[in-house]
Amino acid sequence: MNATITEQVAALHKKAFIVDAHFDLTYEVANRRERGETKVVETSYLEQLHRGGFNLIVSALFIHDYFLPEMGLRRALDQISCLHEEIDESSGMFRLCTTTGEARLAAAKGALAIILSLEGADPLQNDINLLRIFYELGVRGLGLAWSRRNYAADGAFFTSKRAGRKGGLTPFGIELVERAEKLGMFVDVSHLNDEGFWDVLDMAQRPVIASHSNCRALAGTMRNLTDEQIEAIAKNGGVIGMNSIDRFVHEGDTKATISHFVDHVDHIVKIAGIDHVGIGFDLCDSFKNFLSMEKELPSIDVIKTHAGSGKFTAELIRRGYNEEAVLAILGGNFMRIFEQIIE
Repeated sequence: MNATITEQVAALHKKAFIVDAHFDLTYEVANRRERGETKVVETSYLEQLHRGGFNLIVSALFIHDYFLPEMGLRRALDQISCLHEEIDESSGMFRLCTTTGEARLAAAKGALAIILSLEGADPLQNDINLLRIFYELGVRGLGLAWSRRNYAADGAFFTSKRAGRKGGLTPFGIELVERAEKLGMFVDVSHLNDEGFWDVLDMAQRPVIASHSNCRALAGTMRNLTDEQIEAIAKNGGVIGMNSIDRFVHEGDTKATISHFVDHVDHIVKIAGIDHVGIGFDLCDSFKNFLSMEKELPSIDVIKTHAGSGKFTAELIRRGYNEEAVLAILGGNFMRIFEQIIE
């Protein structure tokens, strides 16, 4: 990165309100606190997030297959509890926020803002009343499914698997979308299969997000969006967060690069315009697999930690995106959606 671009990146990051719409932070915090660690966010993540200029993280409540179905609710509640313990231990450094106003206030005081979202409705099983409980606990986002089937919908598998017939939203899934919109929660279509995606877009009354999904035209996994789906999200007024996991960025023998990654931004902008793309890095390299005997997981992130987000911004600059466009991608677009839904 040459000195001129480095200066431009620094200036833009200082001016921007930077949002990562998907990070499994609470999942990792709970795993590590259960093994005796404390101040996990402060010691392992906060410096990287500050170096990357991030103001707001949407932290996903993700439940590993191992705990389903019996312990899904407990694991989600434990993650929220662990986050509160972290907030108490690292006073003033980061805050659990339920509105965009709270998030902006936190940032103004130098604190990282965190908004919670369900990555799949698995903790609810088939109890619609639990959605209100999670809302009262501060959860403001609803992802209907992870890449598996639950009571609400079918998820999109990462690779082809033997399976029966696919389904869209169940009656429970339809009720969840309606209830989430009524409560003031944003609906997230990442991880839904195609059938469920179209069910959501057909019924949604408010903008939806795909918090961490790329373009299927550039990387053929079902976890990515087709051009028609990208157009539909834009027509709905929603936003798509760019996912940094290599398999969703590039397919083929060559290693995924920042250039391949920003190709997805270009593709969405060409189809939908600048107002419908943001960041949902889904960084995973720092996470430990406590349910495996493997010593470490293979590296899969194209962006290496949040501190490396400047490389993403630099590539946008090299490709001719102006200041207004870069600020929109870094967080302005997601904040526009959040301000409409969670105020």
